Amino acid sequence: MQGIRRKIVYVGLYEAIAIAICTVGFALASGQGVGRASALSVACSVTAVLWNLVFNHAFERWESRQSVRGRGLARRVVHALMFEGGLVLMLVPLIAWWLDVGLWHALVMDLGLVLFFLGYTFAFTWAFDKVFGLPATAAP
Repeated sequence: MQGIRRKIVYVGLYEAIAIAICTVGFALASGQGVGRASALSVACSVTAVLWNLVFNHAFERWESRQSVRGRGLARRVVHALMFEGGLVLMLVPLIAWWLDVGLWHALVMDLGLVLFFLGYTFAFTWAFDKVFGLPATAAP
């Protein structure tokens, strides 16, 4: 599977599984019901996907105007920190409001999300590539 179809299947499966796992996590961390936690998981997922589109578009526009080309370690680290920082700024108030918890509790929950997604993204991408094969750009 290649091209846009691969990307749609990847994002769809990635987000569906993440929503299911995060629903359980939010419910346990907040002591609130699964219904409220699942709605928050969907809201966080939609926020993350939209932020990903907006942020990467803006980053690539900035990047296209730079005299130094390529994506070395420093640029990749800055990209990751800016993306995650922006997402934290959006999700912490959303989590606090939705679950009626303090900002500190919401920040701790969000940091848990960041750590979860670090491992989850690695494992999901590896499993996806095993099941569906590598994309053409990575095939040997």
